[in-house]
Amino acid sequence: MDSLSSLLLLVIPLVLVFLLSRSSSSSKKKLNLPPGPPGYPVVGNLFQVALSGKPFFQYIRDLIPVYGRIFTLRMGTRTMIVVSSNELAYEALIEKGPIFATRPMENPTRTIFSANKFSVNAAYYGPVWRSLRKNMVQNMLSNARIREFRKTRDLAMDRLVDRIAAEGAANGGAVWVLRNARFAVFCILLDMCFGVEMDEKTIQSVDDMMKSVLIVLDPRMDDFLPILSPFFGKQRKKVQEVRKRQIETLVPLIEKRRENWGKSGSNNSNSFAYLDTLFDLKVEGRKSAPTNEELVTLCSEFLNGGTDTTATALEWAVGRLIENPTIQSRLYDEIRATVGEGKKVDEKDVERMPYLNAVVKELLRKHPPTYFALTHAATEATRLGGYDIPTEASVEFFSAGIAEDPEVWADPERFDPERFYGGKEEADITGVTGVKMMPFGVGRRICPGLGMATVHVNLMLARMVQEFEWSAFPAGGKVDFTEKLEFTVVMKNSLRARITPRG
Repeated sequence: MDSLSSLLLLVIPLVLVFLLSRSSSSSKKKLNLPPGPPGYPVVGNLFQVALSGKPFFQYIRDLIPVYGRIFTLRMGTRTMIVVSSNELAYEALIEKGPIFATRPMENPTRTIFSANKFSVNAAYYGPVWRSLRKNMVQNMLSNARIREFRKTRDLAMDRLVDRIAAEGAANGGAVWVLRNARFAVFCILLDMCFGVEMDEKTIQSVDDMMKSVLIVLDPRMDDFLPILSPFFGKQRKKVQEVRKRQIETLVPLIEKRRENWGKSGSNNSNSFAYLDTLFDLKVEGRKSAPTNEELVTLCSEFLNGGTDTTATALEWAVGRLIENPTIQSRLYDEIRATVGEGKKVDEKDVERMPYLNAVVKELLRKHPPTYFALTHAATEATRLGGYDIPTEASVEFFSAGIAEDPEVWADPERFDPERFYGGKEEADITGVTGVKMMPFGVGRRICPGLGMATVHVNLMLARMVQEFEWSAFPAGGKVDFTEKLEFTVVMKNSLRARITPRG
């Protein structure tokens, strides 16, 4: 939004005059909304946020001490209610789960990429959502189904280790953490989704396309003030171009899988793939199977939902292990004691590593994959924490704020796996028994890939520590934990670390 500063200064007077004239005759019932910072007529707090010079999550952090754990931002035509209280999150998403289980209206860009809300994450709470989620959870993300892709993960882990070792050998031990982790996770998900063999060039092409999708999904000023849409014609054209490229890239993969769908002895690398569950998917209230464009959306959701979140978590994890060598040493000792000499750590091993699980749980507390759960909305007018919640409001759950709350956590700023080791601290990440952290959301709209994501993070981190000792690059330096918002919250300066292969 910062790049729009000059534009804003030009259009603010026009917007105010135009919209004030339209809104002066309208009247609404006075609602008892949560408090929030005073804003300007019509545009509310939109320009204050846009011109603050801060990442949005930092802007929210700064408001919590002033307005409390639930407050309102008026973002142009949208009302945003931000919740960072564990108790209010539990009340909304567990106790009042069905009421807070829908999504708000999409902005025009997201409507295009969600195929008019035909995806698990974007769909309104109702028959389409139930059909899509049930299919994904039961037919693709069950524990039994995830275990079927063990070979895929093993191959990806070997490739990850080889890539890291080769990069380190060519660069004096220096490797880029996020880039390598992201490629490995993406390979796994591509195979799970399409079940067809791809060379590295094709994999990279699909990955580049998916990154471009994430970039154009960033919110624009006209998402909040539609009156500004004439000023964003170039951006809208770019959106259409990226969607076209997305379809042109993925439809051939879809058709390749469709040709051999159900055939035994085909050239498919896997006998089963997520795509297989979608070809003749019965969606409640619809007579036809998903179109190719809808299949592109569903496959993209599967890929994007698990790639950047997992890769980002691994970058933060390596950073924390470099910062805390004693944690890294203890983790390596546990891996050696569990696996033994000369064996590669596998998924059954990680289930028997309580310290690894404590490290990962602390990682998810301190660095949740996204700092906001996907936006919720109420299916009917309701109340939360004594305040009115209208159906048109976007309800944002600030998961980082809950994980940083000193009333919930002792010394929350400290990265300390000990808090989860040996039963010292319990935190149900599903939220069923209480919300103390919600890295995957909680309630009816909890991330369906929670189980798969935790398998990937645990296994990849264990394998990376088993194969390499991680230290700062350059030697003697310190890790910069400054945050930057992309699709996920990543390190502002991407982590380049030094590896030493373990003998």
